[in-house]
Amino acid sequence: MDIDKLIKDTENKYAERFAEADAVALYNQEKVLDAFINCRISAGHFAPTTGYGYDDMGREKLGQLFAGIMHTEAAIASPHFASGTHTIACALFGLLRPGQKALSLSGMPYDTLRGVIFGEENGSLHDFGIGFDIAERSPGGFDKARIAAMLSEEKYALVYIQRSPGYERRKAFSVAEIAEIVSFVRRFTDAPVAVDNCYGEFVEREEPTDVGADIVMGSLIKNPGGAIAPTGGYIAGKQELMDKIGMRLTAPGVGTEIGSYEHTYRNFFQGLFLAPHIVAQARKGGLLFAGALETLGYEVYPAADDASGDIVRVVDFGDKDKMLAFCRAVQAASPIDANARPDPWAMPGYDDEVIMASGSFVQGSSIELSADAPVRPPYSLYIQGGMTYEHAKIALKRCLISLNAR
Repeated sequence: MDIDKLIKDTENKYAERFAEADAVALYNQEKVLDAFINCRISAGHFAPTTGYGYDDMGREKLGQLFAGIMHTEAAIASPHFASGTHTIACALFGLLRPGQKALSLSGMPYDTLRGVIFGEENGSLHDFGIGFDIAERSPGGFDKARIAAMLSEEKYALVYIQRSPGYERRKAFSVAEIAEIVSFVRRFTDAPVAVDNCYGEFVEREEPTDVGADIVMGSLIKNPGGAIAPTGGYIAGKQELMDKIGMRLTAPGVGTEIGSYEHTYRNFFQGLFLAPHIVAQARKGGLLFAGALETLGYEVYPAADDASGDIVRVVDFGDKDKMLAFCRAVQAASPIDANARPDPWAMPGYDDEVIMASGSFVQGSSIELSADAPVRPPYSLYIQGGMTYEHAKIALKRCLISLNAR
């Protein structure tokens, strides 16, 4: 196999899609730049604070920036969110009360959220008497008939959408698909619509809150952190909803008035500014992986010819050993811990053993080139990220050499 020719042919075949990713990045870069200018960001906003953080201008300005970019009334962007799961859990507990119910339109939520929602004796929504119903998806996306029936039969306090597929073999929902389902849902309920936007920020020109969603949530060690933010998450949406969520982040009666950070906020601001470009690099790297692997006969979701609503590509290897070998090859082509050998392990929050290749500067950062998978048939590997297209290209070549050697 001539790997260099395969990569070059893939680049030529999908040249228009590569150009489209750059065009989206240019649009989003201007949107982010204008938000920085409108919020009057200065070097003083990078300053650390201690104690209660009553005068923490960095915290306040970072929230204003996310609100401006997501076109919402308010936002919280905080290093005190430990992960995307923590961020979403904070929103769910902030918006839901005992005796109420939420409805997921996108099927079963991501593995780590299942303990948050359905866990027994662990402080979950279930433990607090909060229900969470699931509308399974149809093969074509949202199951409108099922959603209509459920919304007609039950009063829900929150409608939930997970944009990315998680560990499932489907495409991420596009902003257009989210717009359509939000409009459909409004025929039956005025309950807030909350979207888990992880992996989807800056992939398109619009975000879910531009098309009717009331709340959008994500992780700062994914797209909007630009591979520089060291930790954190964000939530953006309507002011009255954000006020409730802020009370959950700290304490009732206190909300977002407090919260210090002893380290500089510069990495959060700089990461957000770089995010549109970094996301485009990740999109192009994912497209290259998808196109090359499809040519070799592997099934990829979404296919290289299909539009993608996030930065994740799913590759079906159909063989446990091949999947593990490819994942290890990604690790070996990483700048950090390249000498480490990923092995499956019982990762907290997951039902199956999980293997993860993440030779990243920020631990667990999935906007940096990484690959992970639950070790179960059909042995699908989830590949995402890449701070530079050049790194993705080099890594793909080395992964294909490893695959070819088997």
